[in-house]
Amino acid sequence: MGEGADSGRARGPEGAGEDPHAAVRRIFRDTCAAAAVAVLVSAFVAPWRVTTGLMLGGALAVFNLHWLSSSVAAVFGSTQPGARPKVKAARYVLRYVVVAFVIFAAVALDLVSLVATLAGMCATVAALLAEGLRQFYFAITRREEI
Repeated sequence: MGEGADSGRARGPEGAGEDPHAAVRRIFRDTCAAAAVAVLVSAFVAPWRVTTGLMLGGALAVFNLHWLSSSVAAVFGSTQPGARPKVKAARYVLRYVVVAFVIFAAVALDLVSLVATLAGMCATVAALLAEGLRQFYFAITRREEI
């Protein structure tokens, strides 16, 4: 009775057949999009320091996300069981040092607004929220009838 037009197609477990790296690519793409939208909107309604802060924060968010993805992939991509990871903890922490130094230098040179820079770095949060809502939507629409 509650069957739709596509209820007859075979379904595997949730997420079966989907590329395991698709969510990572979507989060990266959505981070870039969120940062770009924030910069475009602020270019028309905010002072230039706010716009440059959002631009710097968005760029740092994309950089940080890419560096994190490559670091984690290198750690878990070890081919030999029990082998030491290729990436040492110092490289993992170096991301934070680089990001903090860039923000400190830009604020010290009075090129950006600190609050806008931190808001720009939250583009990743917007991307994660979008991915969570996408997953929630598909969990609701693809559920099996009892």
